[in-house]
Amino acid sequence: MSRLRIFNDTAPDAPLLDSRDGEVIAAELKKIGVTFERWQAKHPVSPGASQEEVFTAYREDIDRLVAAHGFKSVDVASIAPDNPNRAEIRKKFLDEHYHKEDEVRFFVAGSGLFTLHVDDKVYEIECVKDDLIAVPDGVTHWFDMGEEPSFAAIRFFTEPDGWVGHFTGTDIAQRFPRYEPSAV
Repeated sequence: MSRLRIFNDTAPDAPLLDSRDGEVIAAELKKIGVTFERWQAKHPVSPGASQEEVFTAYREDIDRLVAAHGFKSVDVASIAPDNPNRAEIRKKFLDEHYHKEDEVRFFVAGSGLFTLHVDDKVYEIECVKDDLIAVPDGVTHWFDMGEEPSFAAIRFFTEPDGWVGHFTGTDIAQRFPRYEPSAV
C-alpha cells in the first residue's frame, strides 16, 4: 500500500504526517509540485510480461502523459531480488541528487521508496504497484529499492541525457532510514 511520511529534515524519527490515503498523498505532494496518481491496467499483466504487453495494458495513460509533457521515449525498467548486481544498482540512487528533467515513474509491479528534500522538509513516498510519481526537475531526492529489490516500472524521458544524476554532496540521505518494503 502506498505511503507518505513527511518529516522536518532535522528529525528523521518524528514524522509530521503518516498517511496511506491516496487522496491525502496526492494533495500533500501537489503542494510541492509532485504528481501522484493511481492507474489501472486495461488487462492483467503477468510477471515477466514483455515491454509491449506492459505498454498495451497502460496505453491510454501512457499516451496521455506523453502528449501532455512531450516525452520522447518510454521504457520499462525491472530488477529482481536475485539480480547479482542489485547492491551496485541500489547504491547509485541512495545519495541526494537531482535531475535536469522530470523523473516520472509508474510502478507496474513491486515497490520502491522515493525520498524528496524540499526546503526544510523530507517527503518519503513508498510507491507500489499502480502508483505513478512525477518528481519535477531540480527537486533533490534519493531512491531506495531495498536490499532485495523487486519492481518493474515504466520510465518516461524527455532527453536521453536528462536523467543524469547531479549529486549535492550532502549526507542527508544517510540520516533517514533505508527502505524496507511494507508488509501491509
